Amino acid sequence: MMHRIVAALFALVGAAAEASAQWVTSHEQFYLPASHNWRFRRHYPGADRLFNAFDYGHAVLYETLWRTPNALPARLEQDEYAFITRNLLNRPPALPLEEAAIEPTYARLVPEAKLMFEWAHVLHRQLYDVLSDERLSPTARDAEVGRLVAYYRSRPDIAFSTRPKSMELMEGQRYSLAFRQKYPKFNGLIWAYHWLQVGLYEPLLAGRTEDEQQTGVAAAVARFRQLLESPPSRMPRVMPMTAAVAPTFARRYPEAAMIFDNLHGMHDVISDVLASPLVPRERKRAEILLAARRYRDDTSFVMTEQAWREMAVGMGVENQGGVAAGFLTAVPEGTVQRGAPAEHQHGQTPTPVQPNAPGGHEAHMRSDSATSPQMHTLLQLQERLLADSVIRRRLVSDTAALRLMRELADSLPPEHREHMRQLVRDAARARTSPTPARPQAATRPATGRPATRPQPRTTPRATTRAAAPTRRPAPKPAPKPKPADPHAGHRP
Repeated sequence: MMHRIVAALFALVGAAAEASAQWVTSHEQFYLPASHNWRFRRHYPGADRLFNAFDYGHAVLYETLWRTPNALPARLEQDEYAFITRNLLNRPPALPLEEAAIEPTYARLVPEAKLMFEWAHVLHRQLYDVLSDERLSPTARDAEVGRLVAYYRSRPDIAFSTRPKSMELMEGQRYSLAFRQKYPKFNGLIWAYHWLQVGLYEPLLAGRTEDEQQTGVAAAVARFRQLLESPPSRMPRVMPMTAAVAPTFARRYPEAAMIFDNLHGMHDVISDVLASPLVPRERKRAEILLAARRYRDDTSFVMTEQAWREMAVGMGVENQGGVAAGFLTAVPEGTVQRGAPAEHQHGQTPTPVQPNAPGGHEAHMRSDSATSPQMHTLLQLQERLLADSVIRRRLVSDTAALRLMRELADSLPPEHREHMRQLVRDAARARTSPTPARPQAATRPATGRPATRPQPRTTPRATTRAAAPTRRPAPKPAPKPKPADPHAGHRP
């Protein structure tokens, strides 16, 4: 037991030597109490769990870059990327992860930066909760967003500035671009994360009902997965900006939008510092803390809100993954009455829906009879069949068939309806009319064919047929004599 304690002490001493000045006064802080808390998690569990997977991606990235600086790019570009995209994103954790368990050495290097990220993620998640709460009116929702932003800014020691920062802070330093150049696939994965994180606000604001919000969120998640197809060709080519990806959200809540752009810029800076050989290992903590201080203050590398919006648009939204809403095509308009039978699937041309038109079978029959050439042919055939008295008598003997004929006549267009009704009435009268005697067929020579097909008889066959001449049976052949027995004379 003693040797384990000694080993643990040596490990602590080594960590302290490697990551100097690790004692900080900043502390973690939890959600602002509110009735909407966890609403997004309950209503959109699939999207919510993806954020837990994103936390793993950021954590394993920083831990790998700091702990194994000489590892081959394949460690992130192939191994970790494959695990995240093929396993973790398909089965994301149900609850947020403790990132310190995934990035223990990085968390000791810059705990201040870790706290800044976690505090901004709290704001992210609480804003999802507010915007997914359909019980809030627009005015109440705006007020709640303002309360959450004020709560976030109450921690200036770890809160990102609400003033937009220029790209010089992220891309104009001596270490800038190192990570994206060495790890293009993993960098694209991180930018796709950021696209969805800010992009999900757009369908939550655009949806007028919870059903529309559900559809929009599902579509945004599907588009996120599309960004990961054929990496890195479909991934964002520049860092997604909130004003471009979620323009409605950025117009309505500009302070929150600028906070998140600063957060994502800081993510890129840390990746570059850790990946760049231009920053000595002993200087990496200092460079990260310097960038963190600049992203928190309201004076360093500041640009105007208008310039920030113009920059976002000027970078090209198509280079950032596209707007996170409105890319679903409209549902096609139906062309038949709701509940119509399925005959339209077999080559018939559907008739446009008419206001106040009858539905179901009746509407289907009327629309087809009025417009289909096949229906005119069918009517002519029915008229010719009903003109035959024999067919009419057989028809009216079946009450169900007679009823169907009446319904058919009632459903026909005016130019055919009355004529068909008259035929049906004639057929009905035939039920009670006496059947006229059938004339006898003329006698024809025996070698001729009958003029008409003989009708089936309903009475016993007459017995007046002439008898066939009697044939005398042929005489039986005489039996053949048996052969003589050759042994007959030798028997006793």
